[in-house]
Amino acid sequence: MGFSGKIVFLLFAVITVHVAQAQKDMVKIKGGTYIPLYGVDSVAVTIDDFSIDVYPVTNAEYLAFVKAYPTWQKSKVIRLFADANYLRDWEDNLSYGKVLSDDAPVTNVSWFAAKNYCEYQGKRLPTIDEWEYVAMADEISADARSKKSYNQKILDWYEAPKSFNKPIGSTFKNYWGVYDMHGLVWEWTMDFNAVLISGESRKDVDKDSNLFCGSAAVGASDLMNYAAFMRYAFRGSMKANYAIKTLGFRCAKDAIE
Repeated sequence: MGFSGKIVFLLFAVITVHVAQAQKDMVKIKGGTYIPLYGVDSVAVTIDDFSIDVYPVTNAEYLAFVKAYPTWQKSKVIRLFADANYLRDWEDNLSYGKVLSDDAPVTNVSWFAAKNYCEYQGKRLPTIDEWEYVAMADEISADARSKKSYNQKILDWYEAPKSFNKPIGSTFKNYWGVYDMHGLVWEWTMDFNAVLISGESRKDVDKDSNLFCGSAAVGASDLMNYAAFMRYAFRGSMKANYAIKTLGFRCAKDAIE
C-alpha cells in the first residue's frame, strides 16, 4: 500500500470509529401506529423501527463538528444556510467561551447545520412523526398523552423562564430510555415545515406556515393537548436558515436489519 493509500485508510478508520462511537449513544425505538395530536383528518401514522440519540447534541459535540467542517464555523457559514443568529453566543469560530457549558445542548443552529451535523455522524434528523412518537412517552408509558399531569408538566416548561445552559440529561428518562424530549430545548426535525395548519389533509401542501395563533388549535385531534399544538405551531413558523436560542436538535437513524 502506497503512502496516499495509507492516508486514505487512516482517514476511513478514524471516521468509522467516530460513527461507531456516536451510535453507542442511541437507543432503538420499536415502531408502531399512532394518531398524531394535530390534524383534522386524525389519520393513524405508522412508524417503522428506528434509532434516536439518547440526548440532544451538545456544545462540545458541535465544536468537534465545526473543527472538522470549517464551512459551518460561526464567521464562515453562508447566510443562505444560517441567519445572523447562528452560534451568536459563541466566543469565536472555535470556542463557545466559558459561559456556555460543554454538556449543555447547542442552540442557535439552523436546520441546514443540524442536518449536516447528523450526516457527519452517519445519521439524519428525526421526522416529525418519529420525534412525536418518542416524545409522547413519560417515564413508564409509551403513550402518556391521556395523562393530565404529563401534559401539564410540558405546558409548565413552555411557560417557565428558559435556561439554555443546563446539562443534557437534566430531565426525566422516558419509557424508551431517551432524555430531554421536553424540558430542555425545542428540537429541529427533518420535515419541520410539513405541518398542517389548515386544509383537508395533515400533509396539505396549501398550509399557511406563518399561522401561529390560538385559532389554529381547531385542527387538533385532541383539543385538550395544547402542548402538542404549540410544538406544531412553532415548527410551522420556522424557516430552515433560522437559528434560535431555544432551538437545538438530536439525530436519528433508520433501523438496520
